[in-house]
Amino acid sequence: MAKASVVLTVAESKRLIAKGVVALPSVQRALKDGMIAVAKGTTNAYIVEELLGKPIDKPAYTIGVTLPQKTMHATGLREQKLPDVVLKNGVPVEGMTVIEAVRQMKRGDVFIKGANALDYKRKVAGILVGHPEGGTIGATIGIVIARRIEFVIPVGLEKLVYEDIETLSVKTRALDGDEILNETLPLVPVTGTIITEIEALKLLCNVDATLVAAGGVGGAEGAVRLLIEGERVDVQKALELIESIQGEPPFIA
Repeated sequence: MAKASVVLTVAESKRLIAKGVVALPSVQRALKDGMIAVAKGTTNAYIVEELLGKPIDKPAYTIGVTLPQKTMHATGLREQKLPDVVLKNGVPVEGMTVIEAVRQMKRGDVFIKGANALDYKRKVAGILVGHPEGGTIGATIGIVIARRIEFVIPVGLEKLVYEDIETLSVKTRALDGDEILNETLPLVPVTGTIITEIEALKLLCNVDATLVAAGGVGGAEGAVRLLIEGERVDVQKALELIESIQGEPPFIA
């Protein structure tokens, strides 16, 4: 058994997770015969790049991002958004939104939607909802469940939370008698195929990864430190992969 330790910045983690999502057998099958819909999001912007095999204007493929509350004006985000990315048999479908795509999907098709919180032990994610009608997740989750569509949830370990998502969901909802002093977004619990850095490394390199520490400075804020274990050849492969993505620029420079 060989071991190695690596540090991944938030951007590097997103790139690794994106590569892991594309390596999923269900995604590979749908690329050949099926539909894939990629909802807007920061990690999903990297997934779009990996699926299309070319760079995109990633800040323009976002919605509902979390920003520093006192510097929200200096974001580098785009008011003009890119259209949703939907693939049918690996070919982009022009003019179709992810919500329209999900309405046409069947078992074996893939819907990819990021998350804002993660209870890793219980494999439950949480999605913040700012739209009064439930946003993308509100318009799709019922169909995804009813038709047994593959629901892939790419989410970095930076988004780990301590309490279970269901408890947090209740806390974030406005209940009778609660005084709401500012915008409080409700958190919706979701389950599906969760892909973190851990699953990505397993898919891509057949190694086991463990989160052993987190955080840093100088661009490593939100970074994760992973212990990688496996056969020597697999650990070496993982190190080479990680080295190839290290230096990924911040999402917003």
